[in-house]
Amino acid sequence: MDHTVTDLSSVRRPIADAHGLPNAHYTDPSVFAEEKQALLFDGWSGVSVSADVSEIGDAVPMTFLGMPLFLIRDRDNRVRVFQNICRHRGMILVEEPRKIEGAIRCPYHSWCYATDGRLVSTPHVGGPGQNHHEGIDRALLGLIEVRSHIWMDVVWINVSGNAPPFEEANRSLLERWKEFDKPLYHGGSESHFTLEVACNWKLAVENYCESYHLPWVHPGLNSYSRLEDHYHIEEEGYYSGQGTLVYRQIKGDQDDVFPDFVDLSDKWGTAAEYITAFPNVLLGVHRDHTFAIILQPIGPEKTLEHVHLYYATPNTSEALRLRNAEQWKTVFEEDIFVVEGMQRGRHAVNFDGGRFSPAMDGPTFLFHDWVARRLEDARAHPQAAE
Repeated sequence: MDHTVTDLSSVRRPIADAHGLPNAHYTDPSVFAEEKQALLFDGWSGVSVSADVSEIGDAVPMTFLGMPLFLIRDRDNRVRVFQNICRHRGMILVEEPRKIEGAIRCPYHSWCYATDGRLVSTPHVGGPGQNHHEGIDRALLGLIEVRSHIWMDVVWINVSGNAPPFEEANRSLLERWKEFDKPLYHGGSESHFTLEVACNWKLAVENYCESYHLPWVHPGLNSYSRLEDHYHIEEEGYYSGQGTLVYRQIKGDQDDVFPDFVDLSDKWGTAAEYITAFPNVLLGVHRDHTFAIILQPIGPEKTLEHVHLYYATPNTSEALRLRNAEQWKTVFEEDIFVVEGMQRGRHAVNFDGGRFSPAMDGPTFLFHDWVARRLEDARAHPQAAE
């Protein structure tokens, strides 16, 4: 496949003069492949939530940009990510979510692995009835583990293994939201839904980052959390988003509300914040619940948005959780026509990437600049991306 090399110079200008990313960054398979490595494999990307493997032995297969993985909670209660292949012939090990009662057994030749990835059994590897062979060192043939970290219950992975430690790479965001570094309780099946959108994953990030569109796309939300109640959140090179000074708790039929997180500062009594942790995790925090949206890029023009809602206590009202999930689903669905419309627009041959309002588009510009910078660095040091 020929590789398209895009000109990013206009993206790196100051915001008043900058253009958005060229069309190829939303439509071209070769640019999608370049970004896969430089933006998603070389950094810390979200792939799942630890609530997906809530009990010891739980295993869930997943695919991240074509790579087969599985998530598992091992016997030591640690959540781990492995490549979903047997070290013998590359056979897929976990086909569907299930409980691993004993070992992870390959269905092809029955090689078996412990939940911590160790190769523990190789039947007949030395001939019939001979389960050992001097040429097969089990200690060297455990499952291939992918570097991972859990924060806000999101399972983040660094495929290349070259990124700084998660705590270092995201120090500023962890400090900003340290008050939410406490147990989060997933709301259950009614608090998880997936939206399929016909757009490049970056358009979902760009739309989420800014509040400029609220009056026209989210009139219900804007009726009480107005455009003028919002502020920009900008941390160059790491994250961007928006906050609101007016957060109104959802109420049940008896005016009941969700319990608050304990020991929050006064700011959170009325405020909420919505941040994209670059590259692909959209996060929201409120006094009484949080959410995480993990963007799963399927191709240059298709993305899955996996939404998970969390609460401060494990025993919350099911009716209220349902109401909250429906409210957020409505908000997120209101954005679909926008991101899909922009995706179709990226096929306009003479579109120059668009411009940014210096007053209103700072968070989105920051994301474009981060993308361009990471790509330029990867192009300048191609060996680091291999």
